[in-house]
This record gives sequence, C-alpha cells and structure tokens, in this order.
Amino acid sequence: MKNLYVTTLRLNLDNAEEREAWEHLQRLDRAQYRSVNRAIVAAVNAYFGRQEQLAADPYLETREKEDAFLREVREAICQGLREAAPTGLAPLLQLMQGAAPASQPTPEEDTGDMDAALDFADSF
Repeated sequence: MKNLYVTTLRLNLDNAEEREAWEHLQRLDRAQYRSVNRAIVAAVNAYFGRQEQLAADPYLETREKEDAFLREVREAICQGLREAAPTGLAPLLQLMQGAAPASQPTPEEDTGDMDAALDFADSF
C-alpha cells in the first residue's frame, strides 16, 4: 500500500496572487514537471526552504545581492578587457617592454647625504 496524503487546492481567480498561481500552472512545462502535483511540491519546498535559510541567516539575501552585483561588475570588466585587448593594450605592452627600469641611487650618494646629516647633528 502506498503512503499517500490527498489534499485539494482551491484558487480564487478573483484574487490576483491566486490567479497568477493558476496561470503559472496552466503554462506548466510538462517536460520539466510531469504533473501539477510535482510542480506544487517543488514550489512549496523551494518557498519554505528559502524561508528557513533566511530565518537561520538574516543577511543571506543581502550577501546574495552583493555577490550578484560583483559578478555583474566582474563580467563587465572582463568583457571590456576582451574588447580592448586586440587594439587597446598593444601600445601599452610595447611601452612597458621598452621602458628602462628606474635608476637606483648609488651608494656614494647615500653616504654623502648621511655624512651631511651627521655633521649637522654634531653642530649642536
């Protein structure tokens, strides 16, 4: 014997939210959900699962929005770099390859400065 629980779903089509639910069920993708029952089970589980996640972590939604925003920014930057790479970065790379490294001060300059500082300090 199967362990079944039978219930009835009543939708008031004069109520906007309930009409929207009915319209979703009418457009149900039969390839994804073989029955209205499976669609309703998936929706109920997703809704209450999400409610439990938010109750356990009140900042979850904010972090998800921030993560989505950062993904969009990252994708925009990557796309911009991909578009600029063939032409825009070539002159910069050539400039960087041809640039001479900055000169380092010679040890004689350092000791001369140090001697002058010590002489100044000894004058007191």
